[in-house]
Amino acid sequence: MQRAIQAIGSHGSMLKSALLRHISAPNPAMLPAVHSRFMSVSSAQIEDSGFETATVADILKSKGKSADGSWLWCTTDDTVYDAVKSMTHHNVGALVVVKSGEDKAIAGIVTERDYLRKIIVQGRSSKSTKVGDIMTEENQLITVTPGTRALQAMQLMTEKRIRHIPVINGTEMVGMVSIGDTVRAVVSEHQEQLNRLNAYIQGSY
Repeated sequence: MQRAIQAIGSHGSMLKSALLRHISAPNPAMLPAVHSRFMSVSSAQIEDSGFETATVADILKSKGKSADGSWLWCTTDDTVYDAVKSMTHHNVGALVVVKSGEDKAIAGIVTERDYLRKIIVQGRSSKSTKVGDIMTEENQLITVTPGTRALQAMQLMTEKRIRHIPVINGTEMVGMVSIGDTVRAVVSEHQEQLNRLNAYIQGSY
């Protein structure tokens, strides 16, 4: 997965540079026919409005009802037993913890390591211990905002070796995106931009 993500980023940069060079230095034979088009839209304008503009908010919008990632979070009042059961069911190693109530304010994160160190090793009962008693505080949580670019979110998850990341707006969790979500968004955007710039070069605009 990491090699594929690096390839996407490299492909995007190469595509961008090649197409912008093509626009900046058009074939002289084409100048009479398309001179006004090249003069009206500069390479800088194409660059500013073009590549890697998809954001996490765009991903959440496309996911619809599944965007909240509710299967990847629990509340501070849930038992550790229920939290670990959810991790096992969904094959994840951590859950985001939100404060009980309707505001979904982030409280922290609970991981398999928290369970092992604070329940198993200490001989505590997972069925009588609340998640809020063993969770890792929120300052240890890796998050993004709706305005974070999809490519940046993808790179962050790759660097931190995580598969899901919560989306925070202020103090409220508004959704969850996966590494797969960000990869699809970046690939789709690159393809759209390739099609648009190819059409531009060929005179379809």
